[in-house]
Amino acid sequence: MTGYSYTTRQAPKPAPSKPTRAWLIPAAAIPALGTALIPGGPGWHGAIVLAVFTAAVGAWVLTRLDDTWVALTAVAVLAVIGILAPTDLFATLGAELVWLLIAAFVLAAGLTGSGLVDRFVAVLPARARSVRGLAHLSTVALVVSSLLVPSTSGRVALAVPVFTALAGALAGLPRVVRALAVLFPTVVLLSAVSTLIGAGAHLVADQLLREASGDGIGFLRWLLLGLPLAVVSSHLAVEVVLRLFTTREDRRARFDLRALFPPRGPWTRVERFAAVTVGVVLVLWCTEPWHGLPPALVGLVGALAMCVPPHRVTTGTALKTVPWSLLLFTAATAALGSALVGSGAAAWVADVALSPARSAPPWLVLTVVIVVSTAAHLAVQSRSARSSVLVPVVIPLAAAAGLAPAAAVFASTAAAGFCHTLTSSAKPVALFSDIDGVPTYSSRDLLRLSGVLAPLHVVVVAVFALLVWPCLGLPLVP
Repeated sequence: MTGYSYTTRQAPKPAPSKPTRAWLIPAAAIPALGTALIPGGPGWHGAIVLAVFTAAVGAWVLTRLDDTWVALTAVAVLAVIGILAPTDLFATLGAELVWLLIAAFVLAAGLTGSGLVDRFVAVLPARARSVRGLAHLSTVALVVSSLLVPSTSGRVALAVPVFTALAGALAGLPRVVRALAVLFPTVVLLSAVSTLIGAGAHLVADQLLREASGDGIGFLRWLLLGLPLAVVSSHLAVEVVLRLFTTREDRRARFDLRALFPPRGPWTRVERFAAVTVGVVLVLWCTEPWHGLPPALVGLVGALAMCVPPHRVTTGTALKTVPWSLLLFTAATAALGSALVGSGAAAWVADVALSPARSAPPWLVLTVVIVVSTAAHLAVQSRSARSSVLVPVVIPLAAAAGLAPAAAVFASTAAAGFCHTLTSSAKPVALFSDIDGVPTYSSRDLLRLSGVLAPLHVVVVAVFALLVWPCLGLPLVP
């Protein structure tokens, strides 16, 4: 086995195109306008918001139109009609969640540019001596990366060169290579729930919850709730993948990967400064209740510090790593969700489902929310779009069912992180499905995985929501 350079990055391949059934969009949006005529309906403002929202969801699901373009068009229509004030629209585009994501991406660029991420990613696989050990140690590295890199696509791009090196070294174990190909994107997606900045959908959910109830979840609370779930669900996924895709003989194979991932010597000055900068930012994010500095401001100061010597990245270089389309999409879907809540449309939609919910026990309502949120990726591929669809309805539904809105929103957002069934369900899944020169997995493999992992995911999230999170400060009932 030979040494490997970790500077290689492979650009994600586009996901399969969505079918075009645009004629169905007005068929769904027009009836939404008719809700204004229903006694006790949402009124004209609510009906228009509901129609625009339905059209946007239809465009996301049924057309090849760019998701960001659809979201921006939807909020622009609401602004032109006068339902969404232009000042509110542009305030959302410059909201704290956008600045927090920009800062997080700049910090991640500096951390990656220092070489510290590559050093860490190489350390744990080098210690593996068996297939199970390799899978679990790689999972530890991927879970920790979720605390540092605020993008599932960015984390999976870091994982690709490591996987290709492992695939070359383990070419004599094709089932193990396929299992690792399935495992890497699976863990990247499941572990995103560990932090507030792990996905744009988390920020959208937190903002909508804050607008509806006056109190969000925050960075530290999200970390305390999400990290245990990320660890447990990721390591359970390891065992599922190994059972499904390897044999007992494969799992008994022994090897030594130290030559593939040689030691890199003492930390450099740049690595030490990068670690200190990010460490200080993380500590300040976690201690916001004590010092009162907003997370976006802390992140901005940290990002500015990351762009001066001895750090290796410049402001221009770091800003090129920011996915501006994703930020605009996140802001637009947050504005769309806010319009649903503010117009009363979300409360009316939730009220339609409240009759059975009023008499159902809270744990049952929460379980249904988790099941629906887990299955939502089959219809709405974007995680942020799923939050903008689900959260405005979940909040009034939770209030009517006697659930704490924060508990319902967090459980829904955590469950909606499951998106493993199709290659088009998430970019990390699409990327690992087709890596040049390395056999990975087929669509049938994903369906096989999802058939086992999706029900397990529902059970794990439900157990955390009903038993674990109440002990960690997120009660089931207010």
